[in-house]
Parts: sequence; structure tokens; C-alpha cells
Amino acid sequence: CRSRNHNFPFPSPFQLAALERQVFDFLGYQWAPILANFLHIIIVILGLFGTIQYRPRYIVVYAIWTAIWVTWNIFIICFYLEVGGLSKDSELLTFNISRHQSWWSENGPGCVRKEASMSGIKGLDNHSYISVIGCALEYRYIEVMHSSFQILIALVGFVYACYVVSVFTEEEDSFDFIGGFDPFPLYHVNEKPTNLLFKQTYL
Repeated sequence: CRSRNHNFPFPSPFQLAALERQVFDFLGYQWAPILANFLHIIIVILGLFGTIQYRPRYIVVYAIWTAIWVTWNIFIICFYLEVGGLSKDSELLTFNISRHQSWWSENGPGCVRKEASMSGIKGLDNHSYISVIGCALEYRYIEVMHSSFQILIALVGFVYACYVVSVFTEEEDSFDFIGGFDPFPLYHVNEKPTNLLFKQTYL
């Protein structure tokens, strides 16, 4: 009987990395990354299910998704480095429904957030100007490092997914070779011919 329980430590670090990314994108109200991260988490869970339950097709779906995920993270890197006319100050990642930026823009290492009242300026009463100073590392570089790490994890996941699929395929082929899919029962009793049994009974 073919075993379907393979203990591959497949997506646990991938899930943790995706959840960490999701938390900080939620804090920064980055809606496009939030949706992408949510879909990524679902696909990673699907890959885990396929690994445990012997479903190579699910793992193939995960492998295909890793290519899309790498492309998305390359776009995020280009966005924050302002490559090809992109601007990190645009509202592209928030679907133009808010002016929020990355959570790291105000909460990065060493950042000090200050609010200055603008009540003296006409039309801006009861508003505050927020300035951030003292950041040890600019927030866009933190986002770039996050995306670079996601790309690295995705590449490792792709290689491992291909390995798991190859292992399952080899097991499938070997199982077919020994007659695992014969229409006859796996275990059967070799019955003697009826005439031989009759002779033994007569004796």
C-alpha cells in the first residue's frame, strides 16, 4: 500500500516570512501588497497540503506561483528605488484611496516622529505636519531588503517544490512497475485448481 504521509518541512519558514510581511503592510495600509501577501499565504498553504497529502499538482501550482511572486517583489523593489519612472511617493500601492506610506517610513530604526501644529497657516487649522528625523536607514531600503528576502525564499521554495514533485513522480513510477494499479486485489490467495482439490478430497 502506498504511503501518502511525507514529512517534508516544506512551507513553515515560507509562511512565517509571508505573515511577517503581511503584518507590516497592514500597519502601513498598503492595500496592493496586502492582497498579494494574502494570496501568497493561501498558495503556500496549498503547497503544504499537497506535500502532506501526496498531491503533486498542488505543489506544481505553488512552483508556478513562486515565479509570479518573484516578479511582484521585483516590481516592489523597482517601485521603492524609483526605477523606470516609478515614484515611492505615489499612491499606487494604496490604490489611490489613501496617502499612507510604508509603516517603516515613520517607525524605522532610530526614527523620531514629530508633529508640528499648522494652525497659523490659513486653511490648515487643526492640522499637524509630521516630520521624521534621525532614521538610521531610509524606509525604502528596508522595503527593498524585505522584497529581496522574499525573492530568496521563493527561489528556495521553487527548488524544493521541484525536488518534492520529482520524489513523488519516482514513487509513482516504481509503484506502477510493481503492479500497484492492477485491477486485481493487492493481496490474494493462490487457489489450487478445482480438479486437484477434488482429488485430494477423494483420497
